[in-house]
Amino acid sequence: MHLSETNVRVRYSETDKMGYLYHGNYAQYYELGRVEMIRSLGLTYKELEDKIGVGMPVVYMETRYIRPAFYDDLLTIKTKVKKIPDDYLRFHVEIFNEKGKLICGAKVKLCFIDMNTMKRVKCPDALKSKITPHFQ
Repeated sequence: MHLSETNVRVRYSETDKMGYLYHGNYAQYYELGRVEMIRSLGLTYKELEDKIGVGMPVVYMETRYIRPAFYDDLLTIKTKVKKIPDDYLRFHVEIFNEKGKLICGAKVKLCFIDMNTMKRVKCPDALKSKITPHFQ
């Protein structure tokens, strides 16, 4: 398993009339967690797309909201990969508030596509080789 953590502070523009973090903004936080996890492996999404030629579109996302987050809350996004990727890369995300209380949990599944043909491909070796050591 590989775990990555990153922090984000809820901005005023991300809240709704009740002062809650608007539910539609959670997907952006999941993406932030994914981007930073890939970066922690020594790669970037930009390198995957521009140099390696592989994109990773989301094909599935499930969220369980537990309690609200509010404007100016400092949140911790914990992003896990529990399985070495093959056809898909599956992320398990948990977001916690400053008190360590779970705000929400999510599962996000991405596939891999060749950026030139837009056809599905397997996990690129550049990513697989970076993540595999975390499972040994």
